[in-house]
Amino acid sequence: MPKPLTARPKTGHGTFLFSEFAPDLDNLKADIAFIGMPFGSAYSFEEMVNDQSRAPAAMRAASDRIVRHLERHDFDVGGPLYDGRPIRAVDVGDVYGDVLAPRDHLRRAEEVVRKVLAAGAMPITIGGDHSIPIPIMRALDSQGPVTLIHIDQHLDWRDEVNGIRDGLSSPIRRASEMAHIGEIFQIGLRATGSARPEEFAAAHAYGAHLIPADELHEIGMDAVLARIPDGGRYYITIDLDGMDASIAPAVAAPMGGGVTLLQARKLIQGLVKKGRVIGMDVVEITPSVDVNRITCITAGRLIVNLIGTAVRAGYFDR
Repeated sequence: MPKPLTARPKTGHGTFLFSEFAPDLDNLKADIAFIGMPFGSAYSFEEMVNDQSRAPAAMRAASDRIVRHLERHDFDVGGPLYDGRPIRAVDVGDVYGDVLAPRDHLRRAEEVVRKVLAAGAMPITIGGDHSIPIPIMRALDSQGPVTLIHIDQHLDWRDEVNGIRDGLSSPIRRASEMAHIGEIFQIGLRATGSARPEEFAAAHAYGAHLIPADELHEIGMDAVLARIPDGGRYYITIDLDGMDASIAPAVAAPMGGGVTLLQARKLIQGLVKKGRVIGMDVVEITPSVDVNRITCITAGRLIVNLIGTAVRAGYFDR
């Protein structure tokens, strides 16, 4: 019997942001599709099921703190989330992991995103560690050229770890090898940022735009937005350790001085208005060490700002 592409969430709220559960991806009718991707490409056996794999469930469970009620006025977006429009947002569930075929979920993840895009919906993905954007970005090959927008403390240009080339340290290196990925903007880099000299050199050789956190705080997000070409097609990947640790404490590598919520909100809303955001992921949340669910709430509010701004920009008008 063939294995399913996704599985119904088992804990907390059944879906993210009170959306409809829609597992039939071959007959998907949606404007926005929330995708859980618990599992990435592990560097060791112990990491196959890590704390980040519980983040999709934790994010769903935090839905009523992210948005109290869908009909309430939301000051971030200027009214109720969907603005009284007939927006169909669905949760397709979590990409299925098979213990007998421990890398098959990577193929399924790519297939899920391809089906979401074929249905004309915007994929918004909840990870999982930072390897999960790799199959997502592979599925964007029909959307190019894509400008990649990356919020992170770390550079993520590692070529391999333990022979694994699609792990959590490598998503931007792998993106740079995809013909449909164009310019890359990396925002919030700080401290050692896990970058070895070879990785920094590779990013520089590609022409990636590296914007350390101290530069961001000095020049402001408006200046960063001005560097990003208008009229592009943007994909946003957000590692929560790129955000300041005061609002995203539940990460494996918390560090102060990161991107603030208002800066990230300005970036997301600005991208929606200057071009077309084709999707977004939030990754690297470790729910077991969260404080009052604030990391999940921060990640959820970034998603809310994308949706609410895209709705008002007419992304889903028929």
